[in-house]
Amino acid sequence: MVLVTRSDLKLSRGKLAAQCGHAVAECVLKAKREQPRVLKRYMRDGARKIVCETPDLESLRRLFGDARVCGLVCYMVTDAGHTEIPAGTVTVLGIGPGPRSEIDALTSSLPLVK
Repeated sequence: MVLVTRSDLKLSRGKLAAQCGHAVAECVLKAKREQPRVLKRYMRDGARKIVCETPDLESLRRLFGDARVCGLVCYMVTDAGHTEIPAGTVTVLGIGPGPRSEIDALTSSLPLVK
């Protein structure tokens, strides 16, 4: 699973961690409903998670569209607006679980979050 954040939001580490947690939970629930064999393999093989960043919402939406076209489990997190950012702000895209090669084909050029 790869979690893609928006570098333009400048979220605190805690907020970013919470948003990534939402993405993981939603992707796992979606995989359980739609691709249970993929989820089982993901859990058996160590449940890899990598956190990358993209510069802005537009690039995040493009990546979401690409992941959907590929048939990958994916979910975009929209914040409730209780703390650092306005309600409705898209913060993180979760991609996976799914075939590592397919996910990496979409995300390998993205920088890791530092």
